[in-house]
Amino acid sequence: MAKRTGRHKRNRERRQWEGLVFLLPSLTGVTVFILLPFADVVRRSFTSVLGAFTGLKNYQTVLHNSAFLRAAINTGKFTAVCIPLLLGISLLAAVLLQGQKKLGSALKSAYLLPMAIPVASVVLLWKVLFMRNGLLNGFLAWFGAEPVDWMNSGSAFYVLVFSYLWKNLGYDVILWLAGLAGIPEEIYEAARVDGAGEWRIFVSITMPNLLPSLYTIAVLSFLNSFKAFREAYLVAGDYPHESIYLMQHLFNNWFRDLALDKMAAAAVLTAAVILALVLILQRAWERE
Repeated sequence: MAKRTGRHKRNRERRQWEGLVFLLPSLTGVTVFILLPFADVVRRSFTSVLGAFTGLKNYQTVLHNSAFLRAAINTGKFTAVCIPLLLGISLLAAVLLQGQKKLGSALKSAYLLPMAIPVASVVLLWKVLFMRNGLLNGFLAWFGAEPVDWMNSGSAFYVLVFSYLWKNLGYDVILWLAGLAGIPEEIYEAARVDGAGEWRIFVSITMPNLLPSLYTIAVLSFLNSFKAFREAYLVAGDYPHESIYLMQHLFNNWFRDLALDKMAAAAVLTAAVILALVLILQRAWERE
């Protein structure tokens, strides 16, 4: 018995070492290209551009900077609007597609198509549709409406939201469909035999079984929301309408001005907020 226990322990230790060796290249890459550079950013956040220690002065400067506050508010607003909309619409689409094998298979490719379109093409589509002489204003002119410069008004925010939803909807639908596929069909059949309606099945069976997928999809959607900057930057430049002036615009402008001290402090604050949100989502998921 002791001999068998010792052999089992040695096998377990060998598997642990094999796992560590397998992960070592990835851990090395993450450490060298992410953790160490970020540690240097944290260090720089407490120094001036010339390297002199300044304590919390950079953080005070950033938190009292009107451009930073505007960018932070816009980014928070954009995330708060887009994430619930994307999760809700994509889940609805996935539930409607579930069981539609022929139609679903064709639509999966169509849903993923926006992600494969280059950013330059998306920008061209924006200009064709939403500029002052674009197709949307041409359509509205048929009804006697005055042309609107969509990208230089408060409507620019909703154009950015629409672009984000359009580009990321298919990706989330595929993830939801993967989660739905993992729910045994026997559970649905048993619920229908017991007389449960479709809404009751969705609330009591589908949603509880999708909670693990919800956490993953929410985090990925949140991280993808920071990529919406590319389209806004290429269409409207360094200083777009104030409603779509995001954190990435701020970092780009500070980098151009070589304001590395403020960039470092803002980057640390942004990373702390993102980490806190991810941990809150994880805690809520674990509690469920």
